[in-house]
Amino acid sequence: MSTDGLIVVDKPAGMTSHDVVARIRRLARTRRVGHGGTLDPMATGVLVIGVGRATRLLTYVIGAGKSYTATIRLGQATVTDDAEGDVIATASTVGVTDEAVRAALAGLTGEIDQVPSAVSAIKINGVRAYKRVREGESVELPARRVTVSRLDVLAVRRDTPDVVDVDVDVTCSSGTYIRAIARDAGLALGVGGHLTALRRTAVGGFRLAEAATLDELEQRAPDVVSLPLDAAADRFFPRRDATPDEAKVLSHGGPLDPAGITGPYAVFGPGGGLIAIVSERDGRARAEIVLAPA
Repeated sequence: MSTDGLIVVDKPAGMTSHDVVARIRRLARTRRVGHGGTLDPMATGVLVIGVGRATRLLTYVIGAGKSYTATIRLGQATVTDDAEGDVIATASTVGVTDEAVRAALAGLTGEIDQVPSAVSAIKINGVRAYKRVREGESVELPARRVTVSRLDVLAVRRDTPDVVDVDVDVTCSSGTYIRAIARDAGLALGVGGHLTALRRTAVGGFRLAEAATLDELEQRAPDVVSLPLDAAADRFFPRRDATPDEAKVLSHGGPLDPAGITGPYAVFGPGGGLIAIVSERDGRARAEIVLAPA
């Protein structure tokens, strides 16, 4: 049984990412558990969890691209830009055509400067923005450059009077707020908008089809790791196989000759075990993190 590795969890609604980590700690019987990218409590879907030494891979998972399915409601703005916050403005959507909806969303694709939602986990002087908002502060976050590489409109629905619900499928860079896309589409159309549903379908190459529910993990406990450390690194990174001498040098933190691989990449020893995550710079291949067992 491997205790070091990744778990792809299908997070249920109503739980924070930290709640999931706490549950996995209990199931895996270890405190060394972390997650690779926060999901809001209302959101469901792919949450990558690291256990043991694999927690050190999570910094790379956090930076990976993400995919989502979501529902945007036009005609209502909320304080949180999603359905968990109070409605602060409403406007009639009678004159909003399907073509206008598609055009507004098309304008939010590609490289864009996006202002994150005020109720977000971004820290301002060490305090999370959402905490400041809940304490009554007015928070303005600076725009950040993100990439929305794909935003497909799946359906434009008018099932409820005075609002338009838009189902979308989005692929974007790390750091993109789907709530902010909903808000900005509503602003572009002059009617306000917020998110009513969000499901993360992929983080990097980790997809919903391989995700386990917490109930399924409960049945497997304590053997909850689905991708042991070596297999996870081999799947997530380009691979380099080291000679015995190279393995010895690298396992002690020393540099190797470059191999011309675009990094970061995973280096494996002659026995197939993961040694380190490496990147090449200044003519040397240097370890970013050493993962060989002590």
